[in-house]
Amino acid sequence: MAVPDATRELWLVGAGRMGSALLNGWIRAGLVGPSSPVRVIEPTPPQSVLSAVRQGAATVAEPPFSSNDADKLIVLAIKPQTLDAVLAELRPIADARTAVLSIVAGRTIASIAKGLGAGGSGLPIIRTMPNTPAAIGQGITAAFASVGVDGSLKAAANALLEAIGEVVWLDREDLLDAVTAVSGSGPAYVFYLVEALAEAGVAAGLPRADADRLARSTVIGSAALLKSSPETPAALRQAVTSPGGTTEAALKILMGEQGLSPLMRRAVAAALAHAKELGKA
Repeated sequence: MAVPDATRELWLVGAGRMGSALLNGWIRAGLVGPSSPVRVIEPTPPQSVLSAVRQGAATVAEPPFSSNDADKLIVLAIKPQTLDAVLAELRPIADARTAVLSIVAGRTIASIAKGLGAGGSGLPIIRTMPNTPAAIGQGITAAFASVGVDGSLKAAANALLEAIGEVVWLDREDLLDAVTAVSGSGPAYVFYLVEALAEAGVAAGLPRADADRLARSTVIGSAALLKSSPETPAALRQAVTSPGGTTEAALKILMGEQGLSPLMRRAVAAALAHAKELGKA
C-alpha cells in the first residue's frame, strides 16, 4: 500500500532534491511500488523519477488534472516562489477527499488553503520542514497538523516522513519558522564550518588537500560520536578540553563575547526573519 491509510492515493508535486529524497525514501521503505505507485507531477522528471517509473513505483502525471473517486494525499515539494502557480493548477482536484502535506519553506497552512481556492478551505493540511540529510535517510523533519488532520492521516504522514529520517511533531505552526532557521538551514551552517576549519588549516601552514580532508573527517567523526554517545554536546566538548591545553586556548576565542554563540544567534535570527517574510507571501 502507498501509505498506512490504504484508501489514499499518493501524489508528489515536485521532484527536485527534496522531492527526490522523499521518493527514494518511500521506495526504500516499501511505501510505494508496482501495486501502489506514487503519481509524480514534475515538468522535467529527473533520473530518480525515471528510475522509479521503470521500477513501477511511480507514474508521471501532467496537467490538466481532474478529480477522481479516490482519497488523495498531495505532497508539495516545490519552491515557495512557484507555490501559487502550482496550487492554481491543483485546484480541480482539491475536493473534500484531498489532504495536503507541504514541505514548502515559509508558506503557511492558511496560504496553501487560500491558493487551492474555495475547495481548499476545509482541507486537512500538514506543514513540515525537513532538511537535506534526508537524501541519505539521515534527515530530521518537524511537522504541524491542522485541525482537520485525523489519526490515520497523521500516521500516514509520519510514515512518509520517517522514510527520510526522524520526525518531530509541533503543537504550534509558527514554530516552523524557527525550525527552518535551525535544522532546515542548519546543514549549510555545518558545511560552512568545514570550509572555515579547512581555511584555518591552510592559514596555519597545511597543504590544501590535507586541510580539507582533516576538516571534513573531523566533523564527520564528531557527528558520529555525538549520535552514538548518551552524553550531551557540552560534556563531549569538555572531554576534549584539557585545562591549559590547546583546545582550551581555541575555545577562549570561540566562546568569547564575539565568538560562535552570539554569531550563531544572529545567523539564526536572520534566517528566522526571512522565513517569516516568506510566510507573508
